[in-house]
Amino acid sequence: MNNKQLEYINDKIISDQALDTLIAQWKLKNQKIVFTNGCFDLIHYGHIDYLSQAKSLGDKLIIGMNSSQSVARLKGNHRPIKDEQSRLYILASLQFIDAVVTFEEDTPYNLIEKILPNILVKGGDWKIEAIIGADLVLANGGEVKSLPFVSGYSTTNLEDKIKNQ
Repeated sequence: MNNKQLEYINDKIISDQALDTLIAQWKLKNQKIVFTNGCFDLIHYGHIDYLSQAKSLGDKLIIGMNSSQSVARLKGNHRPIKDEQSRLYILASLQFIDAVVTFEEDTPYNLIEKILPNILVKGGDWKIEAIIGADLVLANGGEVKSLPFVSGYSTTNLEDKIKNQ
């Protein structure tokens, strides 16, 4: 790649293997790691608000992104709308995101167990006790937070709008 900006974005897309090294470096520097996850199929203002809030809670923000196969299992064969590479690059291009890693499973439990973030966050529709991985993070002395939604913004609303055109 000759494009320095694209290289910078590409460097934020982390393989599962490279994640161990990155996490170890950040923890060695006592940087507070925040983790969240999702499909992030159609990025909208609600996502931007939520992810920027998540970043403000710590030093590094890691996004666990569902693979395309995982999204299809969770949302149906009509999803994801955007391919995996597009979703990865869109997330990695956001200035407040430090790393993006995909996961194949239906939940990010194994990924959370590997990272053991200082703070685990989900959107306002999640009760703390229902957040996947909360048990791991709390047992490790971390925090679990449910961040408020921006009313009127959701991927489902966007999908319905497209269907009804």
